[in-house]
Amino acid sequence: MQTTAGRLARLGFADGARAERLLDELGPEAVGDIDLLASLVGTADPDLALTSLNRLAERDPSVLGSFRSDPGLRTRLLGVFGVSAALGEHVVRHPEHWRLLGGVQAVQRPTEAELRAELLLAVGAEPEDPEPRAGNATTDTLVALRVAYRGRLLHLAARDVTGELSLSEVTAELSDLAGAALEAGLAIARSEHPESDSVRLAVIGMGKCGARELNYISDVDVIFVAEPREGADGIVDENKAIQLATRLAQGMMRACSTSTPEGSLWEVDAALRPEGKAGPLVRTLASHQAYYRRWAKTWEFQALLKARPIAGDAELGGQYVSLMNDMVWQAATREKFVEDVQAMRRRVEAHVRTSEAERQLKLGPGGLRDIEFAVQLLQLVHGRMDPLLRRRATLPALAALSRGGYVGRDDAKALAEAYTFLRQIEHLIQLHRLRRTHVVPEGVADLRRLGRGLAMTSDPVGEFTTQWKRHAMEARRLHEKLFYRPLLQAVARLPESEDRLSTVAAKARLEALGYTDPTGALRHISALSTGVSRRAAIQRTLLPVMLGWFADAPDPDAGLLGFRQISDKLGATPWYLRLLRDETAVASQLARLLGTSRYATGLLMDAPEAVTMLGSEAELDPRPVAALLSEARAMVSRYPGEAEKGVGAARGLRRRELFRTAIADLSGHIGIEEVGQALSALNDVTIQAALDAAVGKVEMERRAPLGTRFAVIAMGRLGGIESSYGSDADVMFVHSPLEGMPEREATDAAYAVANELRRLLALPSSDPPLIIDPDLRPEGRQGALVRTLASYAAYYERWSSPWESQALLRARFSAGDAELGVSLLHLADPLRYPERGISDAAVLQIRKLKARMEAERLPRGADPALHTKLGPGGLSDVEWVAQLIQLRHAGCLPSLRTTRTLETLRAAVVEELLSEADEDVLSRAWIFASRIRDAIVLVRGRAADSVPVDVRERALISRVLGYPPDGSEDFVDDYRRATRRARRVVERVFYEG
Repeated sequence: MQTTAGRLARLGFADGARAERLLDELGPEAVGDIDLLASLVGTADPDLALTSLNRLAERDPSVLGSFRSDPGLRTRLLGVFGVSAALGEHVVRHPEHWRLLGGVQAVQRPTEAELRAELLLAVGAEPEDPEPRAGNATTDTLVALRVAYRGRLLHLAARDVTGELSLSEVTAELSDLAGAALEAGLAIARSEHPESDSVRLAVIGMGKCGARELNYISDVDVIFVAEPREGADGIVDENKAIQLATRLAQGMMRACSTSTPEGSLWEVDAALRPEGKAGPLVRTLASHQAYYRRWAKTWEFQALLKARPIAGDAELGGQYVSLMNDMVWQAATREKFVEDVQAMRRRVEAHVRTSEAERQLKLGPGGLRDIEFAVQLLQLVHGRMDPLLRRRATLPALAALSRGGYVGRDDAKALAEAYTFLRQIEHLIQLHRLRRTHVVPEGVADLRRLGRGLAMTSDPVGEFTTQWKRHAMEARRLHEKLFYRPLLQAVARLPESEDRLSTVAAKARLEALGYTDPTGALRHISALSTGVSRRAAIQRTLLPVMLGWFADAPDPDAGLLGFRQISDKLGATPWYLRLLRDETAVASQLARLLGTSRYATGLLMDAPEAVTMLGSEAELDPRPVAALLSEARAMVSRYPGEAEKGVGAARGLRRRELFRTAIADLSGHIGIEEVGQALSALNDVTIQAALDAAVGKVEMERRAPLGTRFAVIAMGRLGGIESSYGSDADVMFVHSPLEGMPEREATDAAYAVANELRRLLALPSSDPPLIIDPDLRPEGRQGALVRTLASYAAYYERWSSPWESQALLRARFSAGDAELGVSLLHLADPLRYPERGISDAAVLQIRKLKARMEAERLPRGADPALHTKLGPGGLSDVEWVAQLIQLRHAGCLPSLRTTRTLETLRAAVVEELLSEADEDVLSRAWIFASRIRDAIVLVRGRAADSVPVDVRERALISRVLGYPPDGSEDFVDDYRRATRRARRVVERVFYEG
């Protein structure tokens, strides 16, 4: 037989036994009251509702009788009790307030004036006075304000939880109630300042309060504006008036936020005022105007979208809003609007703790801020030309955007539904304890209360979680496409009945998002998305999101153009669009790549299938050298007698691997040292493949074996394993005739191979050339292109100069006969690693040569401080320091025998030849300069050694280096600072040490 406790548990009580005991305590009539039980079971939390009812009945038993005579009272009061433990506590403390929920008054919505009057009377002020003044500012007055406020909050919550009000009606009344409380708080402040009538003070509601879409518990954002009132003698003292207004504003804020036996109302936040918390709390109208005209950022105009007079001098408040509105709707034409918008978009997704991100209703992905930001930004962009968009609240603004064709109807409907649902959750969460929170709880009991509060009864937790996630995902999806979908409708002639975005509006939106050529952008969008083919249909799905990713990239126009070009090449390939549609990470990475790097885009144009690399981080790892070498040599071997085709295939491999390195670099997957290693290894592989082809061709033409061993020695940055994207390959050629081969004949063959190798790698092609530069050979350009091992030995023994010893520090084997290459390096060791170090005279000669280079080799008109190679503290400075240390000490310290700059500096620290601090300064400058050189190539598609003078190019390079959109000046300052510090070390270690 089922017990009463069991039956109560089955009806929805979490603790049936406790519910049975509490019902018994209410008396025999309550136990048998079916209607009472039904009302309890119908609440969000029957246990919580019964607990509060039991406590209230102890204070005022008459409530049970009133329940029987007034079913509406019972439904409303228990509805509140089942949602809000805090309001239950309030009613228990003030049992007279339950009567607010009975009779005709319970369903009547108070006007703004009625709320104002009630709260003013509660603090002893006369509502009819032009400037009401409270009786005093004692704790009793503050308590009275809180009790009256919560009584009205109870009245509103009862109509809300029983479904008698829409979300917009709830938020509007909450905002009016907050305005009334601020008016009462100002009346309390006036009671402390008898002279308050000498100043006019207006309180401007901002944020949700200004828009009449306030939460149950939220900071109330305000701005204060004041004007002196002319005295009887006609004298106006503005400074004294502002000081008095500031004291009144502070008093009003205290009246609302001070803790009392009845708690506080909420915080009054004036941080949205000019200059934020660092600025004066109160300003005159003229001071506000001057600030917004000269200094305000775009986000401040976005905040002013919500401005509304809510307390104090209504006429002055109206003047303020009218004045601000004239500037708000011109914000989109201001300088740096695009940069500000990008910064605002980043801020939207920042500052959310990872642990809470998925449960954040306000700031998490698909949260309320996503929706509000999107709507406000569209208002700023289009409201200048369309006054119908000038709405404060989110839902009316969204509806206006939809009616004007700025947002698709279906999108607006789905977004409004998601926004409404998320706000309802927010209200239920805040009502429970009357605490400011936007985080969905994790406990099953809390989730159950939320689900039941939204009329989900069969599986409250499951239904609630499913709907919440669905709405959040939909909000996020729509937020990402909200700006961009109508751009397609403007140009693609889609078969939809709704109004389309006009071309003028589409251009304005593109400009606001960072596109500098909106006409061209619309042309590309039209070409990609117009038509009825499956390809066009997929593009229409992709483009709304892709356009957003392009807008986040440094160069949106280049990104969209590159996307069109690649799509033209691959659009008919089945896997391409399917990959982008199904793999979000690939599409996102592609958009950033195309909008960042002309170099990478160029590489992709002629090998578009390489886009598949974007699908996995593992694909970005540099491939092993052995695997690359095997593949390159196999390519050449497939074309016997066709050296050009063989090397063309090997250069295609190099293109593909250059692309891999570029995207790994741009994504931060590898650092500058790894980039140098990857590029140098790739150049070695390409040289070896070209050497194989060159030898094959020369042997075929001569119809005889080559007759000499041949090796390529890497020099310069290639030898240092520090190649950049724009580096030539500095090399020396060495050969050694085979036994019985006349030296003259062998030398002719070696010359033929060297020249053919250079020709094959420089042939005109869509693939990047690899220029072979042999100028670091003995005697430079005047010397023989190829020498025998014996010739090198003779030259180095008799004629070698200090600069050649220095150049040999970078020498390493690159391609060809490894044994021959090692023999030449052994030959060079006594010169580059002299046993006792170089002489003082040689040191002096090297210093003079360095000084002459600094004076003579810098290009005319170049800013030395911004020349990454030859400028003070640049690459040359750091490398010469490392090389001088090697020439002096590597003969007796093997740890210094490396071709790499940073390894040399680190070894010098270990050998106590350089301090850790100096090594750190030099390494940082070298890395910074190297990254800039690579970034220049990535951005421009061609090499240069100086930081660009062009502001736009400089901004693009700074973005590649990780600076924010407005960080180009910080980038230049940081580089100047790093190289200045490095130069000081160079002067001390290189010139004086």
